Amino acid sequence: MISCAYGFLFTESTPTFASFAFIAGVTAVAAAINSVAGGGRILTFSVLAAILPADPSRLVMANATSTVGLWPGTLSAAWDYRHQRTGQPKWSLWLLIPSIVGSVLGTILVLILPTTYFDSIVPLLIFSAATLFAVQPYLSKQLSQRIEVEKRRSIDNPETKILLRAATLQFFIGMYGGYFGAGNGILMLATLGGLGLGDTHRLNGFKNLLAMVINACAALTFMLTSFTSNPIVAWPEAGIMAIAAIIGGLIGGRLARQYHPNTIRKCVAVIGYGLAGYYFLT
Repeated sequence: MISCAYGFLFTESTPTFASFAFIAGVTAVAAAINSVAGGGRILTFSVLAAILPADPSRLVMANATSTVGLWPGTLSAAWDYRHQRTGQPKWSLWLLIPSIVGSVLGTILVLILPTTYFDSIVPLLIFSAATLFAVQPYLSKQLSQRIEVEKRRSIDNPETKILLRAATLQFFIGMYGGYFGAGNGILMLATLGGLGLGDTHRLNGFKNLLAMVINACAALTFMLTSFTSNPIVAWPEAGIMAIAAIIGGLIGGRLARQYHPNTIRKCVAVIGYGLAGYYFLT
């Protein structure tokens, strides 16, 4: 699949049945990766950027279409992990508010800033996302140590400064999620782990809920814009991606959890660095 992906990247073409089928396959894999580790948007964005018709706003359209197409996958992943959220403290739901505000603001920035600005930082965004995956083992180690410390004290009534810090971090994570979002799942896991909200599975459950909300706000903003003014979403591709994302989020996510998360992250990181290099050179 990796070799096919690079073939699509270096050979621009108009959408065909083969390209639609390839989009569906990559989206299913991306949705499965998102439910376990995050970062699937690196794959879908790059494929869409390669096959969408040449246009000055092609990368922005690829970003918007990827967001809209992947959202059903985040919904199915949040549903699949619903049992892992049992026992979460009620105050943790307040993190939904900065997630929503940040996501909407990040999406608006994509829409109002010149497309050339987004195009210029795409290599840096992909490189940063790949780096997050590369350093994931270190973050996981620090996270586990922090959780052990947090387990020794109650989290039912955390200090106000801790809540404010978490809300601020979640706001910026939501903004990044609305703007681009690849790798923001890792950022959320680090933030949630620092609050001592449970083991890896419980953190993934709550992370998937926040990711679903962030992507929903971004997707809704892109869709409203596409309906009312600038057609920024490629609807045929988005529709195919939506169906594939649901399948990948449910079935693919369960299959992906059978593999060691580090294996998945290393694969995504390698692909991400390759794509970042490609965009830096083009």
